[in-house]
Amino acid sequence: MNLKGWIERDGRRLSPTGVERMLREEPEALSRCGGEFLLEWDDSIARDAFGIMPGPIPPGTIYSGEHEIARITPDPAPCTLDEAIVAAVRLRSNEGVVAFSGGVDSALIAALAGLPCVAVGLRGSHDVVWAEKAAGMMGLDLEIVIPTEEEVAEALTRIVRVIPDPENPVEASIATTLSFVAAWAEEHGHTRILGGQGADELFGGYARYLSSTDLAAELERDFADHDRQRTRDQAVAALHGRYFSMPYLDIRVVRAARSIPAADRVRGGVRKYPLREVAERHIPAEIARAEKKAMQYGSGIWRTIQRLARNNGYKKSVQGYLMEISRAEHDN
Repeated sequence: MNLKGWIERDGRRLSPTGVERMLREEPEALSRCGGEFLLEWDDSIARDAFGIMPGPIPPGTIYSGEHEIARITPDPAPCTLDEAIVAAVRLRSNEGVVAFSGGVDSALIAALAGLPCVAVGLRGSHDVVWAEKAAGMMGLDLEIVIPTEEEVAEALTRIVRVIPDPENPVEASIATTLSFVAAWAEEHGHTRILGGQGADELFGGYARYLSSTDLAAELERDFADHDRQRTRDQAVAALHGRYFSMPYLDIRVVRAARSIPAADRVRGGVRKYPLREVAERHIPAEIARAEKKAMQYGSGIWRTIQRLARNNGYKKSVQGYLMEISRAEHDN
């Protein structure tokens, strides 16, 4: 048996020995299991319901040889959003590090997980300043990674080889920022990186939602598109032998969030309204209510990539610079 990630059954995380016992004594129970996993045994393979863990089969399926033999459909008991988030983080907190920016998404995870935190950004950047302040208020164990321009350039050459859309400036800048988190986790012996992926799509975190004419439809479209983002993030983590763990994409959290009407997720000009309500019960209100820049902008990584593009002759086109890097790397 080879297990990448982790498996839970009825809210209990299973040890590898427990998984082997289940496969031997009650194999049909696997179809009801949650977690983030790619499981291989005998001639069979199974992948978690949302496809958090990368793999060669579709999310939420069990294959024997080349044939799908079952679906994975965990069905935990209904619970409140608060209960769902607490359970999701608890199940993921036996090991790892939290990708931390001080925003409500990562701050809530950090408070519940009790794990070391790592933030990435240029010295004096919004994310570094705010992460240090938030960590101080919450008493967190925080490490700051401050990459040099040369390190950003080196990271770009690696990530363009593996992400789905390497010539997209936003995608490349997000991936570059995450690569420094994954590198830190590798250096310090952590396999799992807890991140806030999915919170914006579930709870209405993007600024454009404030002016949306059909918020419910837009939230659905963005959530459906999240597979592309997961693929990007896990590809970056895999460069360092790590993986991202995503509490907000736990089935309990997804169900609880999607049961909330769209109009209540963005309310009174406040994005992620229900998440902030939950967060205020666990972290300082100032942090729960604070608006934050997108990762690639708040960290200063985007400005560094713009500067690299200009220095390489692309004064007005970051995309042109990325295309050049991508072609060069794929030719090697």
